[in-house]
Amino acid sequence: MNQKAQIKETYLITLPEQAAALLHPIRSEIVAALKVPASATEIAKALNETPQKINYHLKALEKVELVQKVGTRNVRNLVEVLYQAVAKTLVLSESLGLSPETSQKLQDQQALAHVLSLTEAIKKDALQLMEQAEETQIPSAVLQAAVNLCGEDQRNEFMNEYFSLLHQLIEKYQSGEKENGEEYQVSIAIYPKPEGGKQG
Repeated sequence: MNQKAQIKETYLITLPEQAAALLHPIRSEIVAALKVPASATEIAKALNETPQKINYHLKALEKVELVQKVGTRNVRNLVEVLYQAVAKTLVLSESLGLSPETSQKLQDQQALAHVLSLTEAIKKDALQLMEQAEETQIPSAVLQAAVNLCGEDQRNEFMNEYFSLLHQLIEKYQSGEKENGEEYQVSIAIYPKPEGGKQG
């Protein structure tokens, strides 16, 4: 078995056991990290966990059909199994009858898991670019800021306006000629400052 499965864009979660699996923080992180095929060892390294622990959770996620085996590869005379999530985005079905609080918790878990997955992807890209930087200059930019938002309404208003402005900016520059341009990766994350976290 050595072929890559076609990952779906969206997957509708209709089974309570699937929703319950996603309520587990580590399992949400694993699903978010498996947008591309990876082994238990790779996921363990990315999440700073043991391969044995990740293997246990992978089996649980495979049982409820949120991840699937998509291939194998030989590493130092050992056969590693590759897993991949069933879809890039998981959508909760209204038929589950979940409370608004539980639904919100699941959405928040998935969003935070995506932040972890995104951070790992940026780290890998940065390491590759640093190797290239020895031969040529690599242009890049980082913006980090903190804002104080009072309540859910103001938070939602800020996020909607923020994404709207960025969407306009990205749309403007996406319309340029691709043949003469260089592709740049734009990554965006918004999350509350953890309690007790150091000021950036």
